[in-house]
Amino acid sequence: MKAGVPCAGLRNLLQVLSFSLRCFSTHNHLQTICLCSKINPPKSHIPDCLGGTWAHRTVPPGSILPWRCFSCKQEGTKIPSKRKQKSSIITSELLYKNLLKSEQENWNDVSARYKALAKGIKAKLEELHNKYTFSSGSPRIRFGENVYFEENGCIFLSKADDVGEGNVDILFSTEDLGFSDAFIQRIRISPDQRYMAVSLKSENSEEATCIIMKLGHFPIVEKVIPNVFSFEWATSDILYYTTQKNLKSQNVFMATFANQKATKLVYTEQDARFFVDIYCTKDRRFLTINSNSKTTSEVWLVDCRHPFKLPALVQARTKGVIYHIEHRNDELYILTTYGEPAEYKLMKAPVATSGMENWQLVYALEKKTKLVDLEVFSDHCIMFLKNAGRLYLKVISFISHSIRSIKLPTWACEFELESHPEHTTSTCYFQLTSPVHPPKRFAYSFKENNLIEQAVQEVPIITNCHTTRLLAKSKDKTLVPITVFHNTNSKELHRKPLLVHVYGAYGIDLNMSFKEEKLMLIEEGWILAYCHVRGGGELGLGWHKDGCHHNKLKGLHDLKACITLLHELGFSQPKYTALAAASAGGVLAGALCNTDPELIRAVVLQAPFVDVLNTMMKTHLPLTVEEQEEWGNPLADEKSMKYIKSYCPHQNIKPQCYPSVFITAYENDQRIPLTGVLQYVQKLRKAALDHASRTSKKGNWVPNVILDIQAKGSHCESSWEDSLNEVARQLAFLNKELEEVCHLQHRVKSCK
Repeated sequence: MKAGVPCAGLRNLLQVLSFSLRCFSTHNHLQTICLCSKINPPKSHIPDCLGGTWAHRTVPPGSILPWRCFSCKQEGTKIPSKRKQKSSIITSELLYKNLLKSEQENWNDVSARYKALAKGIKAKLEELHNKYTFSSGSPRIRFGENVYFEENGCIFLSKADDVGEGNVDILFSTEDLGFSDAFIQRIRISPDQRYMAVSLKSENSEEATCIIMKLGHFPIVEKVIPNVFSFEWATSDILYYTTQKNLKSQNVFMATFANQKATKLVYTEQDARFFVDIYCTKDRRFLTINSNSKTTSEVWLVDCRHPFKLPALVQARTKGVIYHIEHRNDELYILTTYGEPAEYKLMKAPVATSGMENWQLVYALEKKTKLVDLEVFSDHCIMFLKNAGRLYLKVISFISHSIRSIKLPTWACEFELESHPEHTTSTCYFQLTSPVHPPKRFAYSFKENNLIEQAVQEVPIITNCHTTRLLAKSKDKTLVPITVFHNTNSKELHRKPLLVHVYGAYGIDLNMSFKEEKLMLIEEGWILAYCHVRGGGELGLGWHKDGCHHNKLKGLHDLKACITLLHELGFSQPKYTALAAASAGGVLAGALCNTDPELIRAVVLQAPFVDVLNTMMKTHLPLTVEEQEEWGNPLADEKSMKYIKSYCPHQNIKPQCYPSVFITAYENDQRIPLTGVLQYVQKLRKAALDHASRTSKKGNWVPNVILDIQAKGSHCESSWEDSLNEVARQLAFLNKELEEVCHLQHRVKSCK
């Protein structure tokens, strides 16, 4: 049903609290809409590394269900007998297998037409990747005199300022430990560096395994813990961790590795809407047990000086109030939505009297401002903010109580905060990027109060790409931001191909970090447009609220307004326009295909959520209950039933001239049941054929509806090679479709 990825910075907790989303992986190169902008080169897979900020950035890897064919109980049907239920299950399984086999055979027949073009695209992408790999190297984390870093599935240790061949020790190797098909997801080093906890995850599942290593001259495996989601060291030999089951994390355990080794359950969350994770405060004074739904949160503190004491509650959960905790000088710094307006504010309270009645305001965000990330240091707090698509910094001094505003380069669209395990540091390091600009490293010096661009890089900032920021007026007159990229050397932009990106769910921003294929498209004359529609988080929490539940159609109206404005301003035209979306972005993309198919020529969907109604009626699925805060509950509310049905892509397919559609789906996808995608493709293809048969005019064309089902990979992760192949096939499809327009336009004026 949903997906997400690990990430660095506070942003995952800021954008979605349940950590169980229909978003997509950082390895999805054509349309990346995940919570984070972590650049994961193939040699390095540490999205959440040694240090920590306010919240780890992960989305719950879950267990793969043994049986993934879900039959749909239709509205108004009677509950059948057990014999009929069993017969229905067998029939559903048979139907699923037949559909799967049919689509696999269809893909084998049509894939040949894209093979040569995909091969050429893949070669270009590999060349670009090799050119820019240096920009996204493995993070190096310093603990005193030691530096830890990961490359090629190995974790290395070296002395600071002495990182080079022959000067490093290998602490860990996935291949040597028999995990050659897994990548390193997360690392935590104990305070005295005696132990190291590492989580490993396979690209074909959402299960993670935590391995505890005892470090020393000869590192050894101390313990292997299956199905672990998050973990932190409370002391040098006490680890707290959460477990996962069916995409849920609701239990917290404490494991001791001293003389008496033991494991103890310390917390259980009973409410299925809430998801539990562990975070260590910057100064390592407390572990926080965070229990979050999408609209409400609750935090318990574990005192690292007394790790065996029961956790202490900060503030009992209050409906609609979200809060997260940091600690400094015996005070809790609270990032919360408490108070009006319901946007994030930084507040503080004494540890001893941490109730809401004692929260004091430190800083409130300006209207329509998105808090992208935040980091607390010993004397300062630094906020990464976004307003009208532009990034900037706010630096709060806890000493002088001053607030400084720092502008960032205008080309910057995304940032990545580097881990800072030493909270007393006087410099904050981060990277800035855009879809067509490779990551560039910057530092902010608290002492000097200035922004420092790091050492000159081998490849300069791209200069032949122009960035335009627009505002489209939606149906209700709301202004919707659009970010557009195009080659400055391009002439006659109305004749250039346009690739539009959309997501619009869970308060998540469109990921605008660097991807090689984006740069390749710009160099080949394409226009890229990112539509920041309601339901996403680009303009703060209110922007999400105004596009979820009974406001979902606003996101659809926003998308239509954005594409219409682009065409009116001369950025391409419908016959050269393609739309890309992934996961929950498939809702708006699929809905637009039903309501306004004439706006676009081709669509690329990756693991799309296209059957909202039937999925939300299946409460046996692991994430349906907590998803009700985003989509509504059609089983309990007739209004929600009718509203979801009004926009659900699968429910509104009808005979008409559809754009061509290319869908990539995964057999191991637990978040988006493959059955729904199979049925959607069959229904869409039939509607397109029915329309063509009814309007069999000379030169009429039938859109291609193609489903590429991958046996490898899952909703959250694909290997670099698999991802590269997927992107190459998707771009080959788009190029073929738009080429056909050029060949047919002299014969076909319109498709009615």
